[in-house]
Amino acid sequence: MTSRLRIAITLALLGLASFLPATAGADPPSYLTQWGSAGSGNGQFSGPFRVATDGSGNVYVVDLGNNRIQKFTGTGAYLTQWGSPGSGDGQFFNPSGVAIDGSGNVYVSDQGNFRVQKFTSGGTYLAQWGSPGSGVGQFDNPVAVATDGAGNVYVSELGNNRIQKFTGAGAYVTQWGSSGSGNGQFSSPDGVATDIAGNVYVVDRGNNRVQKFTSAGAYLTQFGSNGGGDGQFFNPGGIAVDAAGDVYVADSNNQRIEKFTGAGGYLTQWGTFGSGNGQFGYPYGVATDADGSVFVADYENSRIQKFGDAATVVTAATWGRLKRLYR
Repeated sequence: MTSRLRIAITLALLGLASFLPATAGADPPSYLTQWGSAGSGNGQFSGPFRVATDGSGNVYVVDLGNNRIQKFTGTGAYLTQWGSPGSGDGQFFNPSGVAIDGSGNVYVSDQGNFRVQKFTSGGTYLAQWGSPGSGVGQFDNPVAVATDGAGNVYVSELGNNRIQKFTGAGAYVTQWGSSGSGNGQFSSPDGVATDIAGNVYVVDRGNNRVQKFTSAGAYLTQFGSNGGGDGQFFNPGGIAVDAAGDVYVADSNNQRIEKFTGAGGYLTQWGTFGSGNGQFGYPYGVATDADGSVFVADYENSRIQKFGDAATVVTAATWGRLKRLYR
């Protein structure tokens, strides 16, 4: 009998089988918790627009209307915040995107100031780059930002219909995209995300699709079309990729989250319009953590909702203790 099987039998006898990792399926995740309300106090929001997680499971929220970033634990406990209206270092004018690199640095697309700002995980200002325009390293409405495992930073530009790639220090690397509906073209590109292999997924909002590229910008594939059916979109916004390579898209005007394989195969969806648990009022940002939980920035409801499956979650410490019992 294998050690894993003995652990499974023990957990079943104890009524704890839900702590074993489950095989991924097509069922939507369960509602777990939420936090936030309308306002400007700690833990309140005025248009939570985008959300990201770090390697420790902390959650960063772009509080667009309050021109700040708020940081929480994975269960919604308030930790800290930074930002105020303005154009100085560490200030924002309609921030719209946030991403965390492997070292915990935080990148914010400061849309109204046509720049990207870089901070420590505690909100200390480090650097910035960008100016208005269409040249290399310039921006026209930089709406979203993502990082990859090599520390590169990808910026999605609504106005210039392109993706620009930079080093973590802001040095220009490459770009791709132009206005249109062909392969590799965009109509208001929005959310951007990367997978563990370095592939880049872009929400092509105006074309109601997601396009997938190599890290150098070579076109790979696409999925989605206009509509409300499975795998269709109506003004999608944010996107995230989990550790298994599955892709989550905030299908904003359809008031739902859709889940796909990395190749674009439809898996499942959840959400309807409303303010109840698991309902949405224009969901815009989406992020995942290492446990597979999904966080959604529920814009009009001024809250963050967390989804997942307790049956798939087991901490490293718990799993380690169980394994030691059967060595």
